[in-house]
Amino acid sequence: MLEKFLPYILLIVVNLTGCTVIPGMHMDYSGQSSTELPVAEKNKTILKKLNIKTITPQMIVDLEKNINNRSLGPNNAANLYFDYRIGSKSVKGTPASQSRNQYLVGPRDILNITVWEHPELTIPAGEFRSAESAGTVVGEDGTIFFPYAGIVKAAGRTVEEIRAELTKKLSIYIEQVQLDVRVTSYRSQRVYVVGEVNQPGIQTVKDIPLTVLEAINSAGGVRPDTADLRNVTLTRNGKTYSINLLSLYEGGDITQNVMLQHGDVLNVPDNNLNKIFVIGETTIGGTGSGRTRSVLMNKGRMTLTEALSDSGSVNQTTSDSSRIFVFRSGINKSEIFHLDAKSPDVLILADRFPLQPRDVVFVDRAEGIRWNQIIEQIAPTLLLLNAALGRF
Repeated sequence: MLEKFLPYILLIVVNLTGCTVIPGMHMDYSGQSSTELPVAEKNKTILKKLNIKTITPQMIVDLEKNINNRSLGPNNAANLYFDYRIGSKSVKGTPASQSRNQYLVGPRDILNITVWEHPELTIPAGEFRSAESAGTVVGEDGTIFFPYAGIVKAAGRTVEEIRAELTKKLSIYIEQVQLDVRVTSYRSQRVYVVGEVNQPGIQTVKDIPLTVLEAINSAGGVRPDTADLRNVTLTRNGKTYSINLLSLYEGGDITQNVMLQHGDVLNVPDNNLNKIFVIGETTIGGTGSGRTRSVLMNKGRMTLTEALSDSGSVNQTTSDSSRIFVFRSGINKSEIFHLDAKSPDVLILADRFPLQPRDVVFVDRAEGIRWNQIIEQIAPTLLLLNAALGRF
């Protein structure tokens, strides 16, 4: 009895597919974003639909004219995104350069004072006593006591200045004073190296000036897989400065190799903010389809081709390679880019299109795949109807 109604039932089911919810995300490309997005204009945030920009050869030429789109550009987005995301107000650039002055003695340093031909004035180290245990400790008030010289100010002075004062005071009692002063243990000045280094901890400032590069090397170097070399921070006297180690290592910018001083905190942050998200019809290792993949930018730089390749490339079976999009919620403004990669030679343009941290790359699904999904959704209903009709 129901057989004569089957064509009508099928027609109703097919019409209902227009209301069927198709799994997944799809980009309705009409030249503009489908929703309003926050955009910064005239120092305030407004909501507007964004124009979708097509990646063309001329766009690549224009991008490459701007030095900040290059990896070592001073205002490259990867250099600014760290502060933007965490809300830091670090000073871009390094502290004022300092001359390589001599070491200044400080409290808790241990001095070794020797007066030649007068062993009674020289504390003997002895066979079983180190110079540190036998030396003269600078007090918390910055002074030392020495026989016949009395109280002598040591903190904030060089060993030459301390030697000169001791010689002057002892010359009242000793003819032709021959006196030597050395620092045997440096304990007054400390620098803290933290973050993504192999051996974080405290380092002492000694008579040889301690620079950023030497401090990091003494800490066992950075962790290459997790360190963000672009956004190393130096906190000094209540201010935080941004140091770009990548410019030092690869660009030879020696101004980044700052001399450290007592109380400095050197932090090498992690690079978790420097990720690209690849969504849509990609293959992961050739085994999956449509899986989301976050790709870590190597040293804060990556092109669109690299992001697609690292995520397994586009799925040749299910993707629409003419509909690849890059969504950017940038530091200055939000943008949407479109790449038509139906012809593979367009990937040359993609390899010269620089991505920024937190960009989202979306590979859309082919139209035929969507229809197949609709068929898959209504197939159980048709089978159920067929089974029901078979029972009458």
